[in-house]
Amino acid sequence: ISNFVVISESKSRNFRREAMAGSDPYEYQQLSCGFAYGVPVGTQNTNVVVVNDVFSCPYPLELTVKKKCKGLSGAKLEIVDLKSNIVLRVDGPHHSFNKKRVLRDPAGYPLLTMREKLTSWNHRWTVHRGEGSDPTELMFTVQRSHPLQWRARLDVFFQSHHHLRNFSVVGTYHDDSAKVYHADALIAEVKDKSGFGGFLKGKQDFVVRINAGVDYAFIVSLLVILNETNSIF
Repeated sequence: ISNFVVISESKSRNFRREAMAGSDPYEYQQLSCGFAYGVPVGTQNTNVVVVNDVFSCPYPLELTVKKKCKGLSGAKLEIVDLKSNIVLRVDGPHHSFNKKRVLRDPAGYPLLTMREKLTSWNHRWTVHRGEGSDPTELMFTVQRSHPLQWRARLDVFFQSHHHLRNFSVVGTYHDDSAKVYHADALIAEVKDKSGFGGFLKGKQDFVVRINAGVDYAFIVSLLVILNETNSIF
């Protein structure tokens, strides 16, 4: 599978106002030729849109993931652009036995909820739209390539093509880096830039470089799961 649908609806300029009004600013977009959420439907393009096209830029993008430790129970993540504007946030009950992480937009609106399936040998995670867990809102699943693996690797499966691996995430332990692949093509990578001093202060910064046309909210969600399963961040 080499091509993914571009959701061509115009970007919403008033999504925060709609969120305050109670409607969904990131409404699921069903297309006549297939499905949204980045599921492959044809050969017309190679862009990757999974969460929403407002998170896809026409140029290569560099973001910084800032990890701020909150005591011994875990950390919260802030994702900022080159001007230090917050573009995404990640939170969740880090002390909870049932791992759950919520990806939010800058206004706090929940985009995705990531949950670990405790009975899975492959550390399987389910990713739902918003904060719910309704099976109809399941977008994709992520799991280790092998239960006992020496190299951090995750495979991504979309709900409508659950038997086909759509993406893979490969991390390395020695330098806290990771790469995201679509088939054999590298579409994003992350590297630690904080150094040991930042680690001692309870803060770590990671630089994420994302190819043009790739949904950065989707990429961040994969890196969050990689962190939870392999402690990359």
